[in-house]
Amino acid sequence: MHGLLLLGCLWLLTTPPTSSIFQRPTGTPAPPRLQYLLEPLHSTVHTQRGATATLPCVLRALPRNYRVKWSKVEPANYRESIIIITNGLYHKNYGPLSPRVRLRHSHRYDASLTITDVALEDEGRYRCQLVNGLEDESVSLTLHLEGIVFPYQPSNGRYKFNYHEAKRACEQQDSRLATYQQLYKAWTEGLDWCNAGWILDGTVHYPIINSREPCGGRLLLPGVRTYGARDKQKDRFDAFCFTSALQGSVYFIRGHLNFKEAGQACRNHGAAIAKVGQLYSAWKFSQLDRCDGGWLADGSVRYPITTPRERCGGLPDPGVRSFGFPSKEMRTYGTYCFVGK
Repeated sequence: MHGLLLLGCLWLLTTPPTSSIFQRPTGTPAPPRLQYLLEPLHSTVHTQRGATATLPCVLRALPRNYRVKWSKVEPANYRESIIIITNGLYHKNYGPLSPRVRLRHSHRYDASLTITDVALEDEGRYRCQLVNGLEDESVSLTLHLEGIVFPYQPSNGRYKFNYHEAKRACEQQDSRLATYQQLYKAWTEGLDWCNAGWILDGTVHYPIINSREPCGGRLLLPGVRTYGARDKQKDRFDAFCFTSALQGSVYFIRGHLNFKEAGQACRNHGAAIAKVGQLYSAWKFSQLDRCDGGWLADGSVRYPITTPRERCGGLPDPGVRSFGFPSKEMRTYGTYCFVGK
């Protein structure tokens, strides 16, 4: 009897006022009411690489013989990968996230998922599902990493990557292929790039702020233009990569170094020559501002500008500027180095 009273009190305390039903548009069917899971106050959790993030999932009551299953929706293949299953007393972890996830379990109704040392590939949509026979319920949450998208092409020119090569190229530059949501957000923040590139789900796009003839014509409105899904083996484009905060720092060594000497200069300081994603991250999150071109690990020469000025290329907007891929024998530039924490 006391258990029924407790369930009733919990239900009353956590059920929204009935007046809210009159706020739905006429003809819109009411969503199925969650009986056991609480709707999260916020469906998106914001974090950065290297941080600890918790995705909330709280029960309002404990049904008999229940399980809670956490899974992640993988955008590249639209499948759900199981992360953890618990029955409230015991749990089992699954998959590559296994070493970095645990249940918060701050009280017996808490089935929230905590991810430590958040990685770039952790961004995405997660599902907390209560498995209870015919009364299965679930809530969806999104883990959002603060970061930056940058276009990338190899030293031998534009449109050289198939999908798998683009994915590997981003990973080699301390980043990963961007999602559509990340590319769209970057466009709203000013990314303007005329070359089409792969993103994580296997589609191809390019973001345009300033409509112009080489980029579809002046009459087309600004936007993220799409080529749709393409053949991942045969079709070739550039890549749009995404990176987040660094677990370390990037700094510049002045000099007139060729590429080999640049790498050695970094090693002499106990560091490694920086990757493109690391330079973008240092510019975005640490406001790295240098007017000096420096070698990077892929053989390109770039420099980050936070405060645009006339003597630094004269361009009006902040960004990471590129000199392309000069001869590795040139002794014209310094180098950017990365040292981890």
